[in-house]
Amino acid sequence: MHCSPRLTVGSLLLSLAVLANPVPASELADLVAADYKRHLGALFTHFHQNPELSGMEAKTAARLAAELREAGFEVTEGVGGTGVVALMENGPGPLVMMRADMDGLPLEEKSGLPYASRAKQVDESGQETFVMHACGHDVHITSLVGTARLMAAQREQWSGTLMLIGQPAEERIVGARNMMEDDLWKRFGQPDYALAFHVAAQLPAGQLALTEDSPYSGADTVDIIVHGIGAHGASPHEGIDPVVLGSQIVLALQTVVSRELAPRDAGVITVGAFHAGSKHNIISDRAHLQLTVRHDDPENRELLLDGIRRVAENMGRVVGLPDDKLPEVLVSESESVPPTINDTPLTRELREVWTGHFGEQIFREGKRKGMGAEDFGFFTTDPYIPSTYFAVGGTPLEDFTRAAAGGDPVPSHHSPQFRVESEPAITLGVEATVVALQKLLQAPAP
Repeated sequence: MHCSPRLTVGSLLLSLAVLANPVPASELADLVAADYKRHLGALFTHFHQNPELSGMEAKTAARLAAELREAGFEVTEGVGGTGVVALMENGPGPLVMMRADMDGLPLEEKSGLPYASRAKQVDESGQETFVMHACGHDVHITSLVGTARLMAAQREQWSGTLMLIGQPAEERIVGARNMMEDDLWKRFGQPDYALAFHVAAQLPAGQLALTEDSPYSGADTVDIIVHGIGAHGASPHEGIDPVVLGSQIVLALQTVVSRELAPRDAGVITVGAFHAGSKHNIISDRAHLQLTVRHDDPENRELLLDGIRRVAENMGRVVGLPDDKLPEVLVSESESVPPTINDTPLTRELREVWTGHFGEQIFREGKRKGMGAEDFGFFTTDPYIPSTYFAVGGTPLEDFTRAAAGGDPVPSHHSPQFRVESEPAITLGVEATVVALQKLLQAPAP
């Protein structure tokens, strides 16, 4: 799709040399648009056509690292698995981190795009599967490269240290944890500020979304093992039916959020799977419930998990199970993730900066309606780092108009039909990030 010659860092530097400080908004947009046409568009197509599964992003990481080195950054690969860390020191000042996730999903792409992925990969279980960028991480890493190139070309406009992170395995919410467990801050320095963005298919292209609270929730994976006493289906009085007990637990769990969380606090307990039994006329001796639990506050997390334990165990007592047979509640520590919480003063400051640069119309206001999770919080929670996570629109406005008139719906993230308009998403992602970074890495006054 994009076959124009590659724009080298040298030619980008040359094209910027005639500009005075600071670069006006219109000229910055023109610079980003030019880099998209010369280089970033083709790079996006490459990433889109060559997605890789979580924790297996070896080729993606290698290409990202090469791009960042070419931009002039000092790059380290293999951090926390396939993670990439790039640093550029540019005089005194703060250390600011920008992160982009880079993994794809095990889906066959059905978007109809001319550059759709046909890639396959052998997963961790040994099964070959189609892979696609069904969540927009190809937009994120392409924008990270665009940010690197522009920040390198405009060193006279900022001072401090810029850290760019290519993070693996966000879809499995383990990549950020793995990088932190690989002594990320000890090895490369703890940032004073941290930034990230996500392209959003449900947000019109050309707009940003920003919240001062929690753009993503914390999540826990919980299993409940329900023990029973097996019996013949014709003689239920001779056993304790774990299917009935499990059903009672499922229903009782619905009251934990509605009756134990404060009415204005958010929480979700969803039972996603219920496995039990093997035949019509056999009462099993075991059932297995699989839950996802969401929260926006660490204290509410404990309240929800305690409520689940209390409900499960005491429903077991209700049906007469002895203490050594009560339901077991197992919380997976490896699949738990803290909420992503935007720092209010920092987010307000960046909103003001973006408003001054783009105009107030750049923002699409609205309340978050779901409780999706993401692992960026591992970078910013312990120790606490002021951070802002924002969203960049990815779908043309006319697509929403057509859908509202009865046309095809806008595909959601993680759908085989997922697609975003790459050029406006990437160029706005780069421009918004550069504006934020230059604010946080302000060059000292002459």
